[in-house]
Amino acid sequence: MERVRFKRSGKTRTEHDLLGNKEVPVEALFGIQTLRCIENFDISRDYLSEYPEFTKALGIVKLGAVLANHELGLISDEIKDAISAACKELMEGMHTEHFPIDMVQGGAGTSTNMNANEVIANRALEIMGRERGEYKYCSPNDHVNMAQSTNDAYPTAMHIGLYLTHFHVREALQNIMNSFEAKEKEFASIIKMGRTQLQDAVPMTLGQSFGAYKFAMKHELSRLEKAAKELLFINMGATAIGTGITSEPGYAEACIKHIREITGWDIRLAEDLVEATHDTSSMVFYASALKMIAIRLSKICNDLRLLSSGPRTGLAEISLPPKQPGSSIMPGKVNPVIPEVVNQVCFKVIANEMAVSLASEAAQLELNVMEPVMVHSIVESSDWLIRALDTLRLECIDGIKANPDHCRHMVEHSIGIVTALKPYIGYDKSSEIAQEALKSGGSVYKLVMDRGLLTKEQLDTILDPKHMVKPVKIIF
Repeated sequence: MERVRFKRSGKTRTEHDLLGNKEVPVEALFGIQTLRCIENFDISRDYLSEYPEFTKALGIVKLGAVLANHELGLISDEIKDAISAACKELMEGMHTEHFPIDMVQGGAGTSTNMNANEVIANRALEIMGRERGEYKYCSPNDHVNMAQSTNDAYPTAMHIGLYLTHFHVREALQNIMNSFEAKEKEFASIIKMGRTQLQDAVPMTLGQSFGAYKFAMKHELSRLEKAAKELLFINMGATAIGTGITSEPGYAEACIKHIREITGWDIRLAEDLVEATHDTSSMVFYASALKMIAIRLSKICNDLRLLSSGPRTGLAEISLPPKQPGSSIMPGKVNPVIPEVVNQVCFKVIANEMAVSLASEAAQLELNVMEPVMVHSIVESSDWLIRALDTLRLECIDGIKANPDHCRHMVEHSIGIVTALKPYIGYDKSSEIAQEALKSGGSVYKLVMDRGLLTKEQLDTILDPKHMVKPVKIIF
């Protein structure tokens, strides 16, 4: 019980379930089934109480359900009003400390569903002027969970919680795109060598490199948005296996209507509830989109480490903000620690996607019981990516400085510069210049002038950064 984060007097109330009796702290809004979850599952040590988006999502789902059941004449006004008030408190971020259960659990999410049912029931009882545990007046199962099963309430709430988390991922991606765009503009006039296969290729601008990073994140954000929309398909009304047993005709449609009104989102009922109850493809889709962000972000970090390598014997085209001494033995060494840690986050996100895929494949017959680890993996990936994106932006990208003189020196002494000159001196002469430069170690830039093939003014015009950013025709 050390994970319970509210003061306890030591007094208890007795609650009963099919396995027997247990003493529950009198201060607890949760009940006996939550207590059993606390005792049984000490796995990830990431607790539901730490993820307010998901306790809010549980409040949304339970509010939609009680409004639907009331609309169908199945719940009294008093109970509806009390449960609704309790749900709205969860939606406002209250009572999170009463969700001390591990995110990873057996039972296909039953512990999470019952935790919500118990908290809402006990809070509703208080609102009705009753004592906690007086479930004959408002029951976790008969009232809060009416017309529901864990198998529709839990995945629906998890989809909503993931969608709420998605907003934070989206914001972090947009922020880093803005930082890349700022560097794109700042470095627009700095010419450098582009490289393929780690060999000199053709000139470009440093601004183009950062513009490419911006567009990489833009494309992945677009992909992530598409994946997030799939989370808005839910299976409320499916109850146990998709047949809707224990629910009234029209309940699913009424519940979806109310959840849509509560959230303002385009929530839609799955086309086939039997299929939807064992299907977790939307979570696989979203995890895959997060993985793609990680792959692209890791590539950017690889580039930042290469472009800043040195400072004397590497590429040294840019300088990263120095963050800490880099060695316990080598004085003066400063390492690219921020890109390094973001690389590691990306590896974790990629690995989490594999966990989600394996868990999705593990579905059997009418249910997938592995959803908790899928949710936990996606939440972990989302949280780690959010923090990594913010760290990379604030501690690295915003403070990057260019080394323009060094960049231009490398262009002028690169063999690859001949490709930019080919339209003006021809392929054969370009090849001759390249070979001579390789043999002599001389500068292509100087060899072209020495041979009288182009003047310095013509060379500088050709290598003007504004001529590097798009196809152009220069006439001398």
